[in-house]
Amino acid sequence: MTHVCIVRHGQTEWNLLGKLQGQTDIPLNETGRKQAEECREFLKGSDWDAVVTTSLKRARETAEIINEAMNLPIIEMNDFKERYFGDGEGMTREIRAKKYPDFIFPGMEPEEELEQRIEAGLHEVMNRFPDKKVLLVSHGAVIHSIINKYHNKGEKLKQFKLFNGCLTNLHFQEKAWNVHDYNVTDHLIEFKK
Repeated sequence: MTHVCIVRHGQTEWNLLGKLQGQTDIPLNETGRKQAEECREFLKGSDWDAVVTTSLKRARETAEIINEAMNLPIIEMNDFKERYFGDGEGMTREIRAKKYPDFIFPGMEPEEELEQRIEAGLHEVMNRFPDKKVLLVSHGAVIHSIINKYHNKGEKLKQFKLFNGCLTNLHFQEKAWNVHDYNVTDHLIEFKK
């Protein structure tokens, strides 16, 4: 069984302000670095075979912080890069809701193209790391797409918020990907009571 633990990158200032980032290259803020450290502390207790990230600063820095405890080579795969949202990038929720209430922006990457590149990336992960454990640092729209396609109950789960630093566990067994769990936040201090 191949196990992929998908980590959503830590918080950025644009996350905090409710701005749509897409492929705009925004770095982590201090909270985001802390979330990445909390992920590192939680994940270091398991043996991992590879760390995969995208080239966007927020994902790359999250991966580097997590990898401080593992010292694995970091592999860059832009198949898992955030969706390009065209004219919507940089807009706050309020402006997006007024200007584009259907969440369709001029110039944005079509959903089919996003799904195709994610599928290509998962195929490459499967080929490169059969029966291994892979940490994959990625982005909200990509993780949503994976959950909606491979959720083991086959449900569409579009209406939920993925938290920065959350974990989603994906397994490949019996010739199929299945989401084991998603949006796991137990390791993040902000969710501990």
